[in-house]
Amino acid sequence: MAKYLVTGGAGFIGCNLARYILDKGHDVVVLDNFATGKRENLTEIADRIELIEGDIRDRDTVDRAVGGCAAIFHEAALGSVPRSMEDPVTSHDVNVNGTVTVLESARAAGVNRIVFAASSSAYGDQKESPKHEGMVPLPISPYAAGKVSCESYLQAYAAGYGMETVSLRYFNVFGPHQDPEGAYAAVIPAFVSRLLAGQQPAVFGDGEQSRDFCYIENVCNANWLAAGAPARQCAGKVMNIACNARTSLNEILALLKELLQSDVDAVYQDQRPGDVKHSLADVSLAAQAIGYEPKVFFEEGLRKSIDWYRENLG
Repeated sequence: MAKYLVTGGAGFIGCNLARYILDKGHDVVVLDNFATGKRENLTEIADRIELIEGDIRDRDTVDRAVGGCAAIFHEAALGSVPRSMEDPVTSHDVNVNGTVTVLESARAAGVNRIVFAASSSAYGDQKESPKHEGMVPLPISPYAAGKVSCESYLQAYAAGYGMETVSLRYFNVFGPHQDPEGAYAAVIPAFVSRLLAGQQPAVFGDGEQSRDFCYIENVCNANWLAAGAPARQCAGKVMNIACNARTSLNEILALLKELLQSDVDAVYQDQRPGDVKHSLADVSLAAQAIGYEPKVFFEEGLRKSIDWYRENLG
């Protein structure tokens, strides 16, 4: 049995990852300041984790969380492209300065393996498809720029200090515990919650924009593989985590209306600045480096998500 730190463990991805690690029989420390994470995401596992409430920018707090851990899953971030467009300074401070603090704390504590939640937004709106790690990052939002900066820091700490850092570029993760409310809600929970309530979901743009949607179980598995893979195969690397399959927003709406037996149509609004038109991932590097392959594909993941929202939306 080992102990693992999940930063941002009260968030959507973090709380699912914490459950995944607990189910493997290990101990979990969650570090979260609840700026975007939710306490209710941890209710079921509260008695099985060590919770440290605090900010990843605070070195003393991070030092407390890191001690004795076998590896760190660094999920904490101030998410959302639109949020970063509105307030780039805070986005940078939390995401970049917070990551450097985590790296420094880990280095001091001798925790070498850090798995970082990177983002497909690094690719920007480049036309080449599928997106592969050999492409030069071209971020078009402060959020994306911050994530690319963090990747560079992880690579620098691998090269300069011999740390075993891995950056996983997530492509549009979805699943249970993803917040359907608020201005920055992700598209699938927003669509599902609105349709379940008989309300019109909002689509920014023409709905033909497409994403490589990746069910949360795949992401948890990828993190676990990255934590355990030999350093020679993964240290300092950046790799895509997705399904190598693309779905448009209009296709999602059509499938949801069928699955939910809804006749409610969407409201189409102007495209948001910083949004990418299409994303599709080449996941061959992750397959080679850590043995990753997606297990749950879009429609199955969507059905599982609908089941969870039906049970948990009040």
